[in-house]
Amino acid sequence: MKSTYLPLFEQLTFKNGVELKNRIVMAPMTNFSANEDGTVSETELSYYSRRSGGVGLVITACVYVSPNGKGFHGEFASDSDDMIPSLQRLAATIKEKGAKAVLQIFHGGRECPINLVPNGDVVSASAVASEQNAGVTPRALLDEEIESIIRDFGETTRRAIEAGFDGVEIHGANGYLVQQFFSPHSNVREDRWGGNIENRLRFPLAVVDEVKRVVAAYAKKPFLVGYRFSPEEATTPGITMSDTFRLLDELTNKELDYLHVSLMDFWSLPKRGAEETKTRMQWIKDRVGHLIPIIGVGSIHTPEDAVKALDIGIPLVAIGREIIVEPDWVEKVQEGRESEIKTTLSKDDQDRLVVPTPLWQAIVHTPGWFPLGD
Repeated sequence: MKSTYLPLFEQLTFKNGVELKNRIVMAPMTNFSANEDGTVSETELSYYSRRSGGVGLVITACVYVSPNGKGFHGEFASDSDDMIPSLQRLAATIKEKGAKAVLQIFHGGRECPINLVPNGDVVSASAVASEQNAGVTPRALLDEEIESIIRDFGETTRRAIEAGFDGVEIHGANGYLVQQFFSPHSNVREDRWGGNIENRLRFPLAVVDEVKRVVAAYAKKPFLVGYRFSPEEATTPGITMSDTFRLLDELTNKELDYLHVSLMDFWSLPKRGAEETKTRMQWIKDRVGHLIPIIGVGSIHTPEDAVKALDIGIPLVAIGREIIVEPDWVEKVQEGRESEIKTTLSKDDQDRLVVPTPLWQAIVHTPGWFPLGD
């Protein structure tokens, strides 16, 4: 292994004592491959097993915490205790390969396809449709329904603890329900859950408080609680970097174990609410990086890219598509075989790469998602 890559293989110990063997995280990626009843399929277990040997931490695809929160076909579930044995198998599959296992917990809100939620009753902070799900105007949640969903995040956390996971990650990014409450585009409420930024923060922070309450009550050993967020929205009005700075300050006060920045490009510049003199990641690192570990992600393709990310003071880097194309990405870097890392796919690679068919179909039918060779 080249000395320049050594920082990737340093151990990291979180404040609560959970240890990672290296600084590389498998990013959460939906694979559309759960069973019809919401349990984890055998093909998903094989997919995770193939990719959990090198990374220090695996963050799973998101699981929906409420029956009306299912955001994708083939998304696996955590909305009832019936799912605990399924989740247990997933946690064990990841951990037996040597990685820590974190379950990403989620509610799709207004982004849920109408045919995936009971009675087609798509809900959100307000009755404002999104550009991604433009044909569906969600119903604004009632106060007691909001409180119920907050409890659902707690119940899923309890199930994650019982299933043997090492932590949960609250999915507050990518335009889903937690972000919908924070966003001035999707949240136009006039009650305690909306309006000014203090009220729009109320739901995300209540979810954090409930998750942490459950961890304190049920976890018998150190258990990670992370939070994923998107720093900006393209819509006007929408979340700006200055809004995100306020969110970061509040989250840091909650003594979370890490923050996970959702970006397509690690090095992208801010659009609104901060000067373009620094990248979004650098702004975030300078704001709270001395207080809480940050996971960075976005177009990190090579070991050089990953080391460059660490060099600015981000302690953990997540890779996603790269570990689909090359399940042995981490091992090859560690063994000095980075020249053998595959960067293109052939249409005959599915079995070799242990990729579930629904994910494989998404790959080959989405132009530009992956470079396809012969």
